[in-house]
Amino acid sequence: MTNEKLIKSGVGWRLGWNPKAEKFQGLVGGDDWAIELTEAELSDFCRLLAQLAATMKQMASELMDEEKIATEAETDLIWLEVAGYPHSYSLHLIVNGDRRCEGSWSAEAVPHLLQAIQTFQVF
Repeated sequence: MTNEKLIKSGVGWRLGWNPKAEKFQGLVGGDDWAIELTEAELSDFCRLLAQLAATMKQMASELMDEEKIATEAETDLIWLEVAGYPHSYSLHLIVNGDRRCEGSWSAEAVPHLLQAIQTFQVF
């Protein structure tokens, strides 16, 4: 993670990092919602989202054009699910920590969110 405060946003998504925050250094959100995340939660979110994106890319050759798929990944802190076509899928998040919260992103927002997480962490 970078040592500088970052906020990235676009239509339907937001991603933030503030290394000076006491507990919740990360932020994920949509146009009208946001969830603060700890550094560990944000790290898991970025890692799991990259893994799920890779899985969807691999599945493209296994499925017929009209077939949809859903797949999920989780840690003790974060649960993510992607659902849709290998080239266009939505994302759903549940935070499993000391507070229960969830959010989701549309298929149109996910590619931009994926691109933004690359500025937050190198995989």
